[in-house]
Amino acid sequence: MRTTEVLWADVTGIYDAVLAHPFVTGLTDGTLPHSAFRHYIVQDAHYLRGYARALALCAAKAPDEQALAMFCAHAAGAIAAEQDLHTALLGELDLTAAQAAALPVAPATQAYVSYLLATAYSGSYAEAVAAVLPCYWIYAKVGEHLVEMGSPDPLYARWIATYGGSEFQAVVDAVLAATDRIGETVSDTELARMRHHFLTTSRYEWMFWDGGLREETWPV
Repeated sequence: MRTTEVLWADVTGIYDAVLAHPFVTGLTDGTLPHSAFRHYIVQDAHYLRGYARALALCAAKAPDEQALAMFCAHAAGAIAAEQDLHTALLGELDLTAAQAAALPVAPATQAYVSYLLATAYSGSYAEAVAAVLPCYWIYAKVGEHLVEMGSPDPLYARWIATYGGSEFQAVVDAVLAATDRIGETVSDTELARMRHHFLTTSRYEWMFWDGGLREETWPV
């Protein structure tokens, strides 16, 4: 089995839970409150700043120029997505980018970003890539599902089109290919670490959707 097949086999239940989550089903049937979507977009902007740093660390640890260039480009792309897509979406949700940036980072967002950065800083290149991979892969798969389902809400339909498009899938495919190249050289011990990180951040993906639905804030 390819490394990506091994990793995905560990998280099929999590992915099924994401598709069944009321946030995701609410996007497709139009019942998700705009306040929950706004909370999600605000947190996604916070998240992408940290995610870009994790991708930059993947680039710094990359063993070849191809991977170095790819992760540098993706780090820049994450910042561009925050500045462009989120700014436009927030405007439709009656919130400016400056107002969104001033809002608190929610617990799930803080935990997810902290885990990504800790793994990318202290782990190997293989571990760092495994940790950032669910954000690529699960989003692409969810996006594909959402495109098939559609949405009666124009705002949600616009967001769905971004993540369900072929351009984003090409980005994901490149990272999947890099992951399989990593898998050709890692030891069993390092593969076990990759599986642990991939499973953990896949769980954080579910928690991120859930936090959006609940408009999660700190309890005290």
